[in-house]
Amino acid sequence: MTVRVGIIGVGVMGADHARKINGSISGAEVSAVADFDTDRAKTVAAELKAADVAADGFELIASDSVDAIVVASHDSTHAELVHAALAAAKPVLCEKPLAPTADLCREIIAAQGDRNLITVGFMRRFDPAYNELKRAAAPERIGDTLVAHCISRNVVAGPGDSAATITNSAIHELDIMPWLLGSPITEVSWHAGRTSKYSGVRQDPQIMLLRTESDVLMTVELFVNARYGYDTRCEIVGEEGIAQFAIPAHVIVDSELKRSIEYPLDWVPRYAEAYRLELQEWVDSIEEGRASTLADADAGLRAGLVADALVVSMNEGGRTVTVEY
Repeated sequence: MTVRVGIIGVGVMGADHARKINGSISGAEVSAVADFDTDRAKTVAAELKAADVAADGFELIASDSVDAIVVASHDSTHAELVHAALAAAKPVLCEKPLAPTADLCREIIAAQGDRNLITVGFMRRFDPAYNELKRAAAPERIGDTLVAHCISRNVVAGPGDSAATITNSAIHELDIMPWLLGSPITEVSWHAGRTSKYSGVRQDPQIMLLRTESDVLMTVELFVNARYGYDTRCEIVGEEGIAQFAIPAHVIVDSELKRSIEYPLDWVPRYAEAYRLELQEWVDSIEEGRASTLADADAGLRAGLVADALVVSMNEGGRTVTVEY
């Protein structure tokens, strides 16, 4: 069986998914694409030799040439497209966030019922570095975890306001840290100082304090206009040691009396293997008729609840907000 996949939204994210499915994933092929920019959709379809260019996401979902759907369009479209995929009874991999608010996530979960059709693109769960960090941060190696530090920096931000930094960028930390530490986030606060001259309408950088049910305190720095390169960092501080990512580069250059590394321009090279592993598991689960190991809709809701609490804190002067599950 070859799973025929339709891709909704073929910007940087969706086009990368499409290329991976056709070039690196066994058991699947891209059979249709859709994008609000029809010329872009036609260009990607021609590159991949996809059979169809749908007029929009809903036409793609309804197509008899599509068995499963990847939603990689703008965040604001995710909820209605996932609902359409559920109505068509087709598996859907929705890029983060599942929906812009927790209430919309709840509506999606209610519509899904007891079916296992929805997965969410929290690909860091498949990243080799995060998995090695999880093993390295085990209590038998560094003792019980006391504190965690996260940094996420982009070269330049896309369109969006301060809340979008939380719901579109920080959402990855809101998923991966409970997964990494084995404890949900129960309390949050949002903070900011000076903003970058490149920040536009959004506050940038932002600092978030998160507390888990196990009483681990986390700092999260989001700086989406950092200019120097794409950079993700994570450090776990235990009672008897620390565990952290190594330098995020494959090559170190020694030249002219100095040592240097290069940072990627965006997330594509940093998380290429994570996305490949995630997509392969998704396709395998569809072929085998089983639940996948990807993040499910409930995980999307949990991250959405934390994001909602952070937006409340941001709008109310940085007060500490309890996450209500």
